[in-house]
Amino acid sequence: MNTMNMVDLHVHSTRSDGSYTPAELVRYAVEKGLRAFALTDHDTTEGIAEAIEAAKGQSVEVIPGIEFSTEYEGKDIHIVGLYIDYEGEEFQKYLSDFQHSRDVRNHKMCARLQEYGVPVTYEALQAEYPEAILTRAHYAKYLWQKGYVGSMREAFDRYIGDHAPCFLPREKVTPSQAVNLILRSGGVPVLAHPILYHMSEERLEKLVQTLKKDGLVAIEAIYSTYTAGEEQQIRKLAARYHLLISGGSDFHGTTKPGLDLAVGYGNLKIPYEILEEIQAFRKRRGAILFSDMDGTLLNDRKELSSGTKAALDTYLQKGGKLVLSSGRPLDSILEVAGKLDLLRKNTYIISYNGALIYDCDQRKPVYEITMPKDLVKTVIATAKKHGVYIHTYDTDENGDEIIVTEKAGDELNFYRRAIHLPYICVEDMAAALTKDPYKLFAIDMEGGHDRLDAFARELDYLTDGKIHTFYSGPFYMECCMKEASKGKAVEILCEKLSIPIEEAVACGDAANDSSMIRKAGIGVAMKNAADEVKYHANYITQHDNNHDGMKEVIELFLN
Repeated sequence: MNTMNMVDLHVHSTRSDGSYTPAELVRYAVEKGLRAFALTDHDTTEGIAEAIEAAKGQSVEVIPGIEFSTEYEGKDIHIVGLYIDYEGEEFQKYLSDFQHSRDVRNHKMCARLQEYGVPVTYEALQAEYPEAILTRAHYAKYLWQKGYVGSMREAFDRYIGDHAPCFLPREKVTPSQAVNLILRSGGVPVLAHPILYHMSEERLEKLVQTLKKDGLVAIEAIYSTYTAGEEQQIRKLAARYHLLISGGSDFHGTTKPGLDLAVGYGNLKIPYEILEEIQAFRKRRGAILFSDMDGTLLNDRKELSSGTKAALDTYLQKGGKLVLSSGRPLDSILEVAGKLDLLRKNTYIISYNGALIYDCDQRKPVYEITMPKDLVKTVIATAKKHGVYIHTYDTDENGDEIIVTEKAGDELNFYRRAIHLPYICVEDMAAALTKDPYKLFAIDMEGGHDRLDAFARELDYLTDGKIHTFYSGPFYMECCMKEASKGKAVEILCEKLSIPIEEAVACGDAANDSSMIRKAGIGVAMKNAADEVKYHANYITQHDNNHDGMKEVIELFLN
């Protein structure tokens, strides 16, 4: 098979349980015409430097990688890391600690083998395989070559298999911990060969869903042993959870007879375009940050933590663009942003969930879309019919924003704990407005959604879908024009600033943030976000809004 323009993103060397040295792998990859391969030895990066050195001046790229052995609900799950910073201090400390625990386990296994009449020592194994990370495959090969068993299979069956008397399980991390470590090392975490785990589709989907929340980026959908149907199954799973596709032969050399580099058992094809998608993900760096406020930028006390503030200051001092995106009225956002010293050049505001875009430097709107009076009347009448509190917004004679309501009760008092706007109470809201509003705001203090849901359904019917309703909190439902959303505002502002939308980073936690997370090139859900928001995200933070989740975003995507 012609392997020109092909890659292999899952390959092993003698530094774990392969039969080719890292340098030999490079020569073999060049011989086969591969454009790139990833060296992903088990739980070690010892061979990467040798492979990269051997590839200098050659036609093949060596991708620094690793394959972590992890445990999930009693199953051995492998997580591949691509483009890891394998020389990083944190990464190497983890490997050193893991190596120590593995050495302890190997000493104990040798002692147990000796108890069963097999005189093998840890020192003898090390001498036989001096540069390798010892695995059970090394034990089996050693026992076979020394004549203690008739085959490697017998070694597993009699001594070192999962249920054999001399086996001791390794200390393993969880898949989530491996994903997190790879991300912190600047790498791309990949769920390796999921079909091999023999899980039900439901259980496999649960694993993928869990790892997606932890930041999983890709899944191995192309693999040596997959049937066409199995590949299609994993591709569909990848699409469902917005994961990139990866692929690899899992080449080990002579330890897996018949399985060859790049082509697996003969029909494997991993086009270079697969790697280009992964490279594009790694190179994504934001040119503009769209951040929700409550539950995202601000902690639960409505404050900006010192760590996030320092990261944000550094980003803004370098000329970064910040867009505060909220369902709040403009004056409320300006009040909070002023206290936080965020009203600077290159700062913008998306207010009323996208109905208004405001330039803080020029102090004027960039874009706005309002609700006509006839639709305002329909919203108010429908709210009254369903017993739902409703208010809207206007400006007073000084041009300052005010709340306009027909009922100044518990709902308004609750809302004004966070939104410090003055209000007026009138007999007829629609008649009292001096201009078309950006949105109306419904509140149900009972916290159940039955009344608000019924109100939204009837409003959709009466306005023929012209009004967009959505929750921005457990008690809150927003009502604005269908064309107004945070996602649409991201698109409009990027166009006005001539910034490719692929370079937009959008972060949020609530349902009203989903549209901008979907629209931006890098959509981020906070750890504390609702599950429906996480579903649409490219990345989910490891820290919540109370523990510098936004600092994590800035350091990952905007530095």
